[in-house]
Amino acid sequence: MKIAVEGCSHGALDAIYRYLRDLEARHNYIVDALLMCGDFQAIRNHRDMQCMAVPQKYRQLGDFHKYYTGEKTAPVLTIVIGGNHEASNYMSELYHGGWLAPNIYFLGHAGCIQVNGIRIAGASGIFKSSDFGLGLYERLPYDHGSMRSIYHIREFNVRRLSLLSSPDIFLSHDWPQSIERHGDTQGLLRRKPFFRQDVQTGNLGSPPLMGLLRTLKPKWWFSAHLHVRFQATVQHDPSGTGSNSPSTTSPPQNPDEIAIADDDFDAVELQNPPIEVPRLQAASNNPDEITLEEEEEEVIQAPPVAHRPQPSVTNFLALDKCLPKREFMEVIDVPTTSDESTMPGQRCMPKLTFDPEWLAISRAFHPFFSTRRRQADYPDEATARAKVAEEMEWVKSNVHNNESNSTDASLPGIRSILDCQTFVQSAPGPGSEGAQKNQQSPWYTNPQTAAFCDMLDIPNMIDFSSDNRA
Repeated sequence: MKIAVEGCSHGALDAIYRYLRDLEARHNYIVDALLMCGDFQAIRNHRDMQCMAVPQKYRQLGDFHKYYTGEKTAPVLTIVIGGNHEASNYMSELYHGGWLAPNIYFLGHAGCIQVNGIRIAGASGIFKSSDFGLGLYERLPYDHGSMRSIYHIREFNVRRLSLLSSPDIFLSHDWPQSIERHGDTQGLLRRKPFFRQDVQTGNLGSPPLMGLLRTLKPKWWFSAHLHVRFQATVQHDPSGTGSNSPSTTSPPQNPDEIAIADDDFDAVELQNPPIEVPRLQAASNNPDEITLEEEEEEVIQAPPVAHRPQPSVTNFLALDKCLPKREFMEVIDVPTTSDESTMPGQRCMPKLTFDPEWLAISRAFHPFFSTRRRQADYPDEATARAKVAEEMEWVKSNVHNNESNSTDASLPGIRSILDCQTFVQSAPGPGSEGAQKNQQSPWYTNPQTAAFCDMLDIPNMIDFSSDNRA
């Protein structure tokens, strides 16, 4: 199966799909799916733009609204995660994942799905220690702080992801900490000399992501964020712990980012810090990134998990943003055990299914999902794994396709995503904003989130229609 991967898209969908079409024509192949590593900018209208953490001069409608309204259709199945420059209100509607537009699927704040049997997991957003231990407390309209904290990944999601067995592919926006040590570090520094201090002090990248990489050991890990192509190979030692324990310091600033000073951002004490967090080391400036200064703080290592037999190598690749003469796309071949086949020269829709293990984890951890600042204590690992195993039996017994003609109708725990979630325009497209054009969007409860919760028989805690607190 041919899969294309793209770095930061920044709303440039037309250019990305055009480049992909040119690649296919030049190399005479057909790409089955496109993965995008954050800063996707799913902006439906001008009010969504007011919910994106960038300075006013960088707020542009972009191309996504054309795919959202049906003016255009994504030519290939597109799977995305969120970054730190998003219409966070829309991605919060689809917290558990869902269709952003026809043929464009969002993995959620964290998630794992299967594409023709290939397991693809991902983590949206970036890390900030003061928000890591909090619940999902942010509500529209966002203030200066909550517009940024909403895309800071929570310990809740890192713990959930750490319970997965090894996925084939993992997507993140940030780089895992110290990943540069596993590739051509000097080549990276020649292209990005402002990374030098962070490389020397071990501050390049995010410790929780390296913790997940060492734990999950996926075959492929793709990232973006720092706007440079970089590849590395991580060899996992037989014990499963790895030889490079990540430090708990901050990712670097990247000078191609938009700089936003947030001196008034309130720090919040961690509720459940899994480890002691050392003080932040000084970070260098990188002129090739959109930077929010309050993001550049200490972050927390992923919780420890049990070791399982896994593949021994992870192939890491970071990609640039979509601009001329930049290395922002890669096409890889991934073996699949699926019996789905296509005719040569024809593109067919891959089989997109929920991952049963992720559904079990979602049920097991739902009682700990907080929509307030305070996050309840988590169970210990043994208890959590036992609960996941229990919920896996529930998934096998209760999750299945409703379609009577489906080939997967009798497979326990397997359900087509399209059998559960179908795209719905929850908000209007551009042109209907009127006098409210420069005001933040209201909250829309998304039917896809309700459908996901109904499938798992869990309460829909993402319905904030009667709870629009600042």
